[in-house]
Amino acid sequence: MNSIRNQVHLIGHLGKNPELKTFENDKRMVKFSLATNENYKDQNGEKQTITQWHNVIAWGKTAEHIYNMTQKGSEVAIQGKLTYRQYKDDNGIEKYITEVVAQEFFKISGKKS
Repeated sequence: MNSIRNQVHLIGHLGKNPELKTFENDKRMVKFSLATNENYKDQNGEKQTITQWHNVIAWGKTAEHIYNMTQKGSEVAIQGKLTYRQYKDDNGIEKYITEVVAQEFFKISGKKS
């Protein structure tokens, strides 16, 4: 039962090209923004779309696959977990970030040039 406590499944499009960072011991992390759309009809029967933006990161081989296989506009499916972190910016102001840590990744469409 613990394996379903913190799971996120998203299908969406990359808002920009993924950014790859390499840390000590050659550990790699990729980050990107993912847009998901929800369509509905308003009270006048007109189609409306709500776009949600998600901050996504991935580590290791998953990060490398995402970086090598996707670009801005690529449609992907990810499975991961929701995480929160905080830090102080250069002005000492506390900042909070919500991220999805992608553990599995599947490219649906969009070619990397």
